[in-house]
Amino acid sequence: MALIELKNVSKIYKSGEHVMRALDGVDLSIEKGKFIVILGPSGAGKSTLLNILGGLDRPDEGEILLEGKDISGLSEDELAAYRAETVGFVFQFYNLIPTLTVRENVELVKEIAAEALSAEKMIADVGLSDHLNNFPSELSGGEQQRVSIARALAKNPKIILCDEPTGALDSETGVAVLKLLLKMSKNYDKTVLIVTHNQNIARIADVVVRVKNGKIRSVTPQVPVDADEVEW
Repeated sequence: MALIELKNVSKIYKSGEHVMRALDGVDLSIEKGKFIVILGPSGAGKSTLLNILGGLDRPDEGEILLEGKDISGLSEDELAAYRAETVGFVFQFYNLIPTLTVRENVELVKEIAAEALSAEKMIADVGLSDHLNNFPSELSGGEQQRVSIARALAKNPKIILCDEPTGALDSETGVAVLKLLLKMSKNYDKTVLIVTHNQNIARIADVVVRVKNGKIRSVTPQVPVDADEVEW
């Protein structure tokens, strides 16, 4: 059984008489433990797809099945529980709380995730044990992104959703972050989805999903290359 299935999912925005289908009849099956890159140009529907998978938005049509259970009709409280327990988020601009230390930023997830993992263990796994008591402003961009990855993993989610996680980083730091996401996916058997417009990043994926004009154009399994081979 797939971890997540989307069946004929559409998201529709209306402005006066204009109708835009941000997602248009999307079907997608996501297997547990896979490293997936969702690729497409700006405005293709990638972020809308990610938001719906993450429970940040609802589809207007279709079904979203998590381990066979339809989550598309959940109440707001149930959807909040889904986000807290099932999904870890990694964003382009880190979203760390500036007044909290590295440890405190990661420990926050214990308040919302019943099966949260050790904050210190996750911070060690991303190579930042020496920065437990630093504030975000004292870290580089790459280090802040590593904290956000530790935070996402500390929730012990079933799926990690990454929206352009290397978009604000230089090439060397970006490759380091990709390698870390790959390592975390394999070490903890997590399903990782990365949304990007960067075709080179797609080379490291187990599966590449190409999106255009709200539709999935192709789903391509592949043998991934090493992250060190990615050029920007």
